[in-house]
Amino acid sequence: MRTFRDRVRHALLFEAVALAIFIPGSAALFDEPMQHMGVIGVASATIATVWNFVFNMGFDRAMLRLRGTLHKTMAIRVAHTFLFEAGLVAMLIPMIAWYLGIGLWAALLMDLAIVTFYLVYGFLFNIAYDRVFPIPAAAAA
Repeated sequence: MRTFRDRVRHALLFEAVALAIFIPGSAALFDEPMQHMGVIGVASATIATVWNFVFNMGFDRAMLRLRGTLHKTMAIRVAHTFLFEAGLVAMLIPMIAWYLGIGLWAALLMDLAIVTFYLVYGFLFNIAYDRVFPIPAAAAA
């Protein structure tokens, strides 16, 4: 399994790179001020960072219990990404609606666009992270 330090590095790198892309991109896409999307981005990143840590630890433990290995097939990576994002959507919609003063439906639609970005980004980031920072062979077995 990954160490606590490695999980912290993963979460911080994930969010830092994502915010550098998300804030200007979402401000342009949703025609909102960069400051508003910055607040949404930072608040979302904070929630996502905590969720990322908790979810990945639980997911790895479940993989070890159910499969006896931490090796992720492509199907498991896809399931991992969708399960993570579903939990995050449920947490973020009320916050987005409140902060931007929009309805839950509009917040859901906005969040679905954001989730689409994060689905692709998260999938690619995690593959890259696993290649740059592989799990030691002894821990993966």
